[in-house]
Amino acid sequence: MKNILVSIDFNEQEAFLMDKAYEFAKAFDAKIWLVHIAAPDPDFVGYDVGPQYIRDTRADDLRAEHKLLQDYAQQLEAKGVRAEGLLVQGATVEMIIKEAEKLNSDLIITGHHDHNFLYKAFMGSTSEEIIKESKIPVLLVPLD
Repeated sequence: MKNILVSIDFNEQEAFLMDKAYEFAKAFDAKIWLVHIAAPDPDFVGYDVGPQYIRDTRADDLRAEHKLLQDYAQQLEAKGVRAEGLLVQGATVEMIIKEAEKLNSDLIITGHHDHNFLYKAFMGSTSEEIIKESKIPVLLVPLD
């Protein structure tokens, strides 16, 4: 195991996910790829871009998310594990799978929230979709 992709969604439980990833990376001398999938730009999904202040706010948000990923990667590096942060825009499940394949990941680590039936019926579950779509082993870390 040389590459571990960790899907980060900035839900304030990243530390727990990174701790699990750290354990695996340390044991296998693997590199951690911290990946956050940001929503696509509005024009990508067919909406008008809107006023300049909306584009500026979106750019600020993306810069802040990228900086946070870099900070997380530096924290892991300080603990002796190779790590890199990547911010990617697009459809969440599709991009996680695509990035994992592109990075030759041996493991995908993602958080799992337990949702009720109605939530799953209308919103679905990202972690369940990753399991269905991935040919790479997936480690679900319960976050509730």
